[in-house]
Amino acid sequence: MRIVAVRDIVAPIRSQIANAYIDFSQMTASVVAVVTDRVVDGKPVIGFGFNSNGRYAQHGLLGERFMPRLQLAEPESLLDDSGLLDPVRCWAAMMKNEKPGGHGERSVAVGVLDMAVWDALAKAERKPLWKLLADRYNAGAADDAAWVYAAGGYYYPGKDVEQLSAEMRHYLDLGYQHVKMKIGGVPLADDLRRIEAVLKLVGNGERLAVDVNGRFDLPTAMEWGRALAPYKLKWYEEPLDPLDYLAHAALATQYDGPLATGENLFSMQDARNLIRHGGLRPDRDILQFDPALSYGLVEYLRTLEMLKAHGWSPRRCVPHGGHQFALNIAVGLQLGGNESYPQVFAPFGGFAGNCPVVDGRVRMPDLPGIGFEAKNDLWAVMKTLAD
Repeated sequence: MRIVAVRDIVAPIRSQIANAYIDFSQMTASVVAVVTDRVVDGKPVIGFGFNSNGRYAQHGLLGERFMPRLQLAEPESLLDDSGLLDPVRCWAAMMKNEKPGGHGERSVAVGVLDMAVWDALAKAERKPLWKLLADRYNAGAADDAAWVYAAGGYYYPGKDVEQLSAEMRHYLDLGYQHVKMKIGGVPLADDLRRIEAVLKLVGNGERLAVDVNGRFDLPTAMEWGRALAPYKLKWYEEPLDPLDYLAHAALATQYDGPLATGENLFSMQDARNLIRHGGLRPDRDILQFDPALSYGLVEYLRTLEMLKAHGWSPRRCVPHGGHQFALNIAVGLQLGGNESYPQVFAPFGGFAGNCPVVDGRVRMPDLPGIGFEAKNDLWAVMKTLAD
């Protein structure tokens, strides 16, 4: 099995929505294809990947460093003992001549290509990625379905409480049992009215999570935490800058409910610093590391090993991003679940069309690879790279 071409395009994620920190009107994503000489059912095996929302396309880094390293590597050096692509060896080739640290944007570029390599490998083995992961890393065990929650509740011009409630009602109608909304973009009193409107709809706080997207300083996070505590919410997400571990540790001493963070930490080392110094509690808090943004699944497997060594269960991991890659990982490695974007970040958010949400859970299709080909709007973008 040889890599014969690597291609990328930049695709827009244009939306007028905003969270407490950024708007998405100019957001873009990288889409890549790793083309191989392997033929399955008369067609060449091609792996696809893209980066999650919240980070921009990585066309420059991909073209200057990481795609050429894959293409120029000695072909045999990228293969496992059975002659198939080895994601770990491909990762090592991409990271050649990269110094430690500095996990900002390059982790996204590597993660995009890593996703495509895993997609190609699973297709070559004629297995869904979740099944490949279960067999290789989880003694064959996999969940029959993944718990998912609907992430939305963004701010946009003219959106009032009634429209917010209608959005959340739509998610419940789609089969979700838990929802998440943005807070921190308006004064506290206004957000409390928004929260109470959604609580009337979903019934209790355990079915609602809130997300600040890292906007607060510690005094503000504590003030809002005191206001949120009586609602007993599912979790209080990213109330602080993601790299301020001491502030997280302080907040955890004051806010008894579950905290969630990690989506903006892009390496095993940063995740380890959070676990060592962030004061998080393995009996209740949620870790949201996104494999598509943090050097891919090769690095995510290292992060899971680190968490295990520190007494954390993979069930406390609920990846950010709402994409099929993380959904396969959640099922095959038996994580706590996965985020979902039913209405936003098209065509990258959401899952395959034949994977409905039933009682808040999604069953995986028996398709080789990650299953992008079954998500029609996303496949319409990706297939241009395969032609």
